[in-house]
Amino acid sequence: MDLFARIRRDARIEGLGTRKLADRYGVGRNTVRRALQSAEPPARKVPDRVAPKLGPFKDAIDAMLREHLTAPRKQRHTATRIWNRLVDEHAADVGYPSVRDYVRARRSQIAAEVDALSSVAIVPQEHAPGAEAEVDFGEFWIDLEGTRTKVFIFVYRMSHSGKAIHRVYPTLSQEAFLEGHVTAFEELGGIPTMQIKYDNLGQAVKKVLSVGRRREENDRWALFRSHYGFDAFYCEPGERGAHEKGGVEGEVGRFRRTWLTPVPKVKTLAELNDYIERCEARDDDRRITGRLATVGQDWERERPRLAPLPVDGFEPGQPLTPMVDHSALVTIRQAKYSVPASLIGRRVRALLRASEVLIFDGRRLVARHERVAVRNGQAVLLDHYLEVLRIKPGALSGSTVLSHARATGAFTAEHEAFWDASRRVNGDAAGTRELLDVLLLHRHLPARTVIAGIRAAMSVGSVLAEVVAVEARRAAATDSVTAAETVGASSAAVTANVVSLTQRRLMDPLAVIAGLPPDRRPAPSVAAYDELLKRRTAKDAARNTNEGAHPA
Repeated sequence: MDLFARIRRDARIEGLGTRKLADRYGVGRNTVRRALQSAEPPARKVPDRVAPKLGPFKDAIDAMLREHLTAPRKQRHTATRIWNRLVDEHAADVGYPSVRDYVRARRSQIAAEVDALSSVAIVPQEHAPGAEAEVDFGEFWIDLEGTRTKVFIFVYRMSHSGKAIHRVYPTLSQEAFLEGHVTAFEELGGIPTMQIKYDNLGQAVKKVLSVGRRREENDRWALFRSHYGFDAFYCEPGERGAHEKGGVEGEVGRFRRTWLTPVPKVKTLAELNDYIERCEARDDDRRITGRLATVGQDWERERPRLAPLPVDGFEPGQPLTPMVDHSALVTIRQAKYSVPASLIGRRVRALLRASEVLIFDGRRLVARHERVAVRNGQAVLLDHYLEVLRIKPGALSGSTVLSHARATGAFTAEHEAFWDASRRVNGDAAGTRELLDVLLLHRHLPARTVIAGIRAAMSVGSVLAEVVAVEARRAAATDSVTAAETVGASSAAVTANVVSLTQRRLMDPLAVIAGLPPDRRPAPSVAAYDELLKRRTAKDAARNTNEGAHPA
């Protein structure tokens, strides 16, 4: 560019001819002529490199590269393998560098030729009302009780209206996959009449078959589809199939950005799902780009077109039959859950759901735990070990169940205070047994009334479980929602209302026993028995007299 500018300047200012300009700048006269004709130099021509020896084998190489596109990932052609095949199968006298350079250039060209229509061109689609839906999973982070935790969101989206159902689960299990469907079907009140679109999720697909869109499905997923009566459409694997359910792909990101940013802070997943339901209701007022009606308005027109739900429901939980070990624990999916100690050595029935685990002894529900998402984690309840601890009270202080109870708040400061006071008065073993009797009250009474009973008993210095029981039952029978607050508000008032069993047993007439009716029964008397004794004495005297009047 600079050379052309200087040639044109010298010709314009100095009036130099072609020959002198060529001599001054050391270029050919044709170059000078081109510079005088145009200020922009012509594009440099790149010579076409020819490989005369490779030319007859280019079609064979192209065929191998096309075969390469459908081969398994670990059995695809490399440039070295193509060169070896040309030498072995075609007796080609070509060098490896020539083959390598050709393969490097042609590989992407052939891929573009084959996938041009499927990967680049997108045909706009119309989705009939009530006919189709799309399903996908996403992930995000929450602060669960102050701990940063990754959770997974199940998204079910109706293709016509864009109405979507979202639910959060701790794992990507099949139970979460099925439970998400059940929740969506019940929330929306029906099932798509045509199909639901999926990735090749492991929760549904065991194997992607090589022919078309055929898949080998999991048995439980096949049973689920048969129960609800819908067809599954499986997208192409990888990026090729992402556009086939682009609606739900975009919905996952949109919902996460709109409602789950910043990181939600919750105590339980149930609390988070309640929040998500409120967000879904607000989403009914939004408009999808290019549409005049809102999502809610389109959904009202789509709702009547859904197929009805079956009469019988489907249990999404996985039934299992674990054995109870000597620690009163069952192992389910590499996590342990406690059951009552009376079931040690027996096989129980468990129902593994997406967010909880139910354990049955026959038809009786004996334990309910939140599902543990951490490998080798535990979910244990102190209540399951109370009978064993009454026999071995010394095991309580260092037990895992006590640590879990403290961490979850089930073992409160009131329990701690009662235990400390009881051990000081009754000794370690007897004092711990008094505490265990108090803990047994939780099986029959609300926790707040038991806490109220502990406060009331300790307000008069009592560390007897029976005093706590009487006060807890009184609170349960007569108190309202604010019973525990009222009991703890005034220690003087509490003291006046506490039942003293010791006073009751001693029949102390001076004791004020609030809450018990006055004892108006007459004092016990033995006068009737004295009358019987008098009769017996008179009868014996008469007998002795008769025996003296008639000696033998």
